[in-house]
Amino acid sequence: MFYMMSMFSMLVMIIFVLIGVAFLTLLERKVLGYIQIRKGPNKVGYLGIFQPFADAIKLFSKEQTYPSLSNYFLYLFCPIVSLFISLLLWMIYPLSKEVISFDLAILFFMCCTSVGVYPLIMAGWSSNSNYALLGSLRGVAQTISYEVSMMLFLLGFMFLVSGFSLDLWYKYQSNIWFIFLCMPIFFCWFSCCLAETNRTPFDFSEGESELVSGFNVEYSSGGFALIFMSEYSSILFMSMISMLMFLGGDMYSLYFYFGFVFISFMFIWVRGTLPRYRYDKLMYLAWKSYLPLSLNFFLMFIWLNLYS
Repeated sequence: MFYMMSMFSMLVMIIFVLIGVAFLTLLERKVLGYIQIRKGPNKVGYLGIFQPFADAIKLFSKEQTYPSLSNYFLYLFCPIVSLFISLLLWMIYPLSKEVISFDLAILFFMCCTSVGVYPLIMAGWSSNSNYALLGSLRGVAQTISYEVSMMLFLLGFMFLVSGFSLDLWYKYQSNIWFIFLCMPIFFCWFSCCLAETNRTPFDFSEGESELVSGFNVEYSSGGFALIFMSEYSSILFMSMISMLMFLGGDMYSLYFYFGFVFISFMFIWVRGTLPRYRYDKLMYLAWKSYLPLSLNFFLMFIWLNLYS
């Protein structure tokens, strides 16, 4: 009975994540519309509320194209694996002690984000297109570069709370939030999240101006929709982790979910505000700025753990 309850809880959570993805796309189109002094979707249903469902029906009912020179099996398989990995991340969400509480959640998160580069490189390579391959190579180099700093930030927090469970972050922030103790880390973490999810200003794997949509250029219909859904699912997950790490992480309060939505809104706000970075500056930022900073904070957290 316990395992059935756990499986049912996970299934319900995945359904709600997918609904959240649908409405995050609507929020993005609305916010970008108002940033650019226009309305955004407002025809399908009241204030365009059913627009995501219309988009989903349109995408999945379009003709699926198969490039004649592509590696057929990998070409079809990569979008499915990409969505599976981004939904698998949500398994660490601590629903409650009785249902599921994953004691090695941070290690699981590190493993899943590291594996996430494989569908990206395979999607670009299997399409057998120069644009797609260049986009995937740039995306993988960027993701791996920023993962190093992200993991060091996470390791530092693991030393600070002395464990791998997400519940510990909530417990240790009962008196003061970590954002007040390490404000610089929050901004570095947020920009690492932007780079990890290939969002503006770090959207080099999808650089439309020079790569014609990048690694997913050969995908249409369902394949494109699955890649799209995995990206937005990752944005929601990164928003949730950011709330847990820095802003208290009390999942039983309404405030947590307002903060969750606000951080997701910040991803969109950045997209509507900032231009794309130059690629060499992106790499310089990762290796010359964030890596030394993350190492220093990591050493400071070890010191705090030893002498507290």
